[in-house]
Amino acid sequence: MRFRYDFAPTPFGDALAVFSDDGLVGFDLSESDDPNVPWLLEGVSRRLGETPEYAPGAADELAHLLAEYFDGKPVRFDTAVRFDWRLVEGFHRAALQAICEIPWGETMTYGEVAISAGSPGAARAVGTACRLTPLSVVVPVHRVIRSDGSPGHYGAHPERKRFLLALEREAGSRT
Repeated sequence: MRFRYDFAPTPFGDALAVFSDDGLVGFDLSESDDPNVPWLLEGVSRRLGETPEYAPGAADELAHLLAEYFDGKPVRFDTAVRFDWRLVEGFHRAALQAICEIPWGETMTYGEVAISAGSPGAARAVGTACRLTPLSVVVPVHRVIRSDGSPGHYGAHPERKRFLLALEREAGSRT
């Protein structure tokens, strides 16, 4: 198996996109202004068991889809790009795959996702899957909200979640 990486622009800064021969295996927004910070690549390398090679242009298709998404077009990334789910197992994988089914501009509660993923009562595990996803933004974990209707958190960046929800809501109201 060969792994390669590139960067893709987002309104939050460039994101690290890691690909295997089977598809997109990781998409991670940096906590730093510089996406080349070593811990981003070190973290995914540790999880993969090897260091991906830098491959300029590898994320071009993904960058095009991201541009469409951030322009307000409903992109379903899991059908437009092959995902390699190797970094997610068990219920967390089932939860993230269920989250991919949430339509553009809509939301589900953590409990509703747990039911959809086949484990009623596992709302906290859904929250953990959202927090640990290796496919940030492209798996729309921002569409998962608390049972009281509040957005909740998005890792350490709840403002990103609010931004993504507002983007989809506003784009949907224009159509």
